[in-house]
Amino acid sequence: MASEAAGLARRARRRVRVVHPAAAHTRSAEDWWWDRLAPSGSGYHLLQSDSMLLVLPGPGPARLRAQRRAARQARRLRSPGSRAVEAKPSSAPTPLQEPDPGWGDRVPLEILLQIFGLLVAADGPIPFLGRAARVCRRWNEAASQPALWHTLTLSPPLVGRPAKTGAKAEKKLLSSLEWLMPNRFSQLQRLTLIHWKSQVHLVLKLVSESCPRLTFLKLSDCHGVTLDALIMIAKACPQLHSLDIQHSMVKSTAVVSFLEEAGPRMRKLWLTYNPQTTAILGALLGSCCPQLQVLEPGSCSQVLRLLNLTWLPKPSGRAMTPGPGFPSLEELCLASSTCSFVSNEVLGRLLHGSPHLRLLDLRGCARITPAGLHDLPCQGQCFLGGRGAGGMQGSLPTQSSYPLVSPPELEQLYLGLYDMSDRLTLAKEGSPLLTQKWCHSLRELDLSGQGFSEKDLEQALAAFSGTLGCSQLALCSLNLRGTRVTPGTVSSVISSCPGLLYLNLESCRCLPRGLKQAYRCPEEVQWCLEQLLTSLPSPS
Repeated sequence: MASEAAGLARRARRRVRVVHPAAAHTRSAEDWWWDRLAPSGSGYHLLQSDSMLLVLPGPGPARLRAQRRAARQARRLRSPGSRAVEAKPSSAPTPLQEPDPGWGDRVPLEILLQIFGLLVAADGPIPFLGRAARVCRRWNEAASQPALWHTLTLSPPLVGRPAKTGAKAEKKLLSSLEWLMPNRFSQLQRLTLIHWKSQVHLVLKLVSESCPRLTFLKLSDCHGVTLDALIMIAKACPQLHSLDIQHSMVKSTAVVSFLEEAGPRMRKLWLTYNPQTTAILGALLGSCCPQLQVLEPGSCSQVLRLLNLTWLPKPSGRAMTPGPGFPSLEELCLASSTCSFVSNEVLGRLLHGSPHLRLLDLRGCARITPAGLHDLPCQGQCFLGGRGAGGMQGSLPTQSSYPLVSPPELEQLYLGLYDMSDRLTLAKEGSPLLTQKWCHSLRELDLSGQGFSEKDLEQALAAFSGTLGCSQLALCSLNLRGTRVTPGTVSSVISSCPGLLYLNLESCRCLPRGLKQAYRCPEEVQWCLEQLLTSLPSPS
């Protein structure tokens, strides 16, 4: 019995490890470095993080070094499966501090919305708002505000996918939009749909039901856009004023019906030319869109651009009353690289209600004559003052000693013909009608390839001699490539227009051989003038 009791005592002593008091004073390497870097009473303390150890001035942290050492020794003494009895620290433990919730939870929701709004305005709502919603509850609440989701682009994934897989992807995205439209996109203003092939009608239906503030809609490479979908959008979105259907399969009847419904408020319309565009243009020439400012393949304010348009003349069986036209139009471009059928009648129908035109680009339109341009409603005189206005045919009589303020006038006129003179009979006279009307306001004039005679061009360019009382002519670019302009006419224009920056005299058959080139700066233009003056015969 005694031996058994002695054995149990020995086994109990093995299970219970008693820490010798001297062992508590044993210094480890970590304690040595700790005291070495920031000894007690030095006025410094250590701050340890995951990847660095900082020595900072000031009092140390609230936790005492003895507690840290005791905790480290207790971890060393504790082994897996052991039943060691740990001595309680002599000092009372400090109360546990709750973790810092972070600055994101302390920022007011209104301030957070303003910050998110600046980021969305710069980079768009996607992908920022989707990522911010996963940070914390406060950020999720801010990112879920419909006011931030005012611009959106939706495109099914896997562009270039097989038709069957693409239809599944569109249906999956559509199921998400059924919840997102009323809960996130209720204040949507600008929507772009790209590469929708089969479900675009259902998407537009959701937009019409949940987005009454929509102002801009773009459909790019979308198929199956029906008449009912466009009419539904036009009725449900009273603020919609811009539609972009470039590169999408939309019938002209659907576009015409949409314009009849939403035409009075439409300002911008982007189209891709196709054989059915004639019906749309016919509707625009009527009174369906009185506020239209943009109709073009690009993005520019108050512009009508129809590049390379094949305008086929179709005689109407009955007289048509002209509509209001485009009263806010400032730029018209009908340039074409092929044979154009745009005539004076077509141009008059387009511009009969556009008095504020500033730019007119008719390059390639050989059927337009100077007489047809002279009849346009664009303003033609800028001063009616009492200064001398002699020496120029067509000047207005003096009516008052004070200048008369007039609307904006034509500044850029492009009538160049390129590689077309061999197929058409060009007008040989009439150019003075253009320069006499707009000489005071024209900054750029392109007459390249025109067939005007030498005398006709001399009379036309004589209008830039500074008459009409204008203090300084605005002409800074003149293209006379391939015309019959003479050296005396060119020297007179250069002398009268000190602000001329560009002058093209290429292929001008009446000029000396070394001067048939383009001059692209004032110094080159002045050099041309000097050469012309030396080559001109002296008066007898």
